[in-house]
Amino acid sequence: MSKLADLRKSYMKGSLSEEDVKANPIDQFHIWFDQAQHAELPEPNAMTVASVDANGKPSARVVLIKEVTHDGFVFFTNYESRKGQALTANPHAALLFFWPELERQIRIEGSVSKLSAEESDAYFHSRPLDSRIGAWASPQSQVITSRTQLVTKAAEFALKFALNPPRPPHWGGFRVKHEVLEFWQGRPSRLHDRIQYVLENGQWKIQRLAP
Repeated sequence: MSKLADLRKSYMKGSLSEEDVKANPIDQFHIWFDQAQHAELPEPNAMTVASVDANGKPSARVVLIKEVTHDGFVFFTNYESRKGQALTANPHAALLFFWPELERQIRIEGSVSKLSAEESDAYFHSRPLDSRIGAWASPQSQVITSRTQLVTKAAEFALKFALNPPRPPHWGGFRVKHEVLEFWQGRPSRLHDRIQYVLENGQWKIQRLAP
């Protein structure tokens, strides 16, 4: 069996220069995201969300991005979950997209705010019925006695709401307003390309980072 320290690969699939990228990082994000979709990667919309709670303890998890605009990166969750409470107490987050098939990463850092009730309602009602019922049934991040507890709760809420469950008041969206973005392209000899955007005085500054 190989030792962990011996596991390595050489990155050969692309390059990235300051001259290649768009002036606005969101335009560059959409180019890379479209390429990830066209490459038929499994769940290219999956991203890691890292947060820090009120006690300074970090945590990270994978969620699905639902919208990316010049206003920020949007995802949805239970506001009473561990990440929901952490993002409310300390409204800053780091996001990471990792597409190993393309030898690419995108890192995002920024401030966090809740979506309006109207925005959260609109997305909630676009979800499949079982997902809407699940938002009511699951006390996310809390200890439960068994899976049977979840299934029983789901059945109770399905009976209560039938085909039209409203959005739970504890469920909704967060928007990460990007302030720093880094586009990472793997290169041979670990001399990777790292192009970073930093927002300074309302303008995006593009700079290269050492790998």
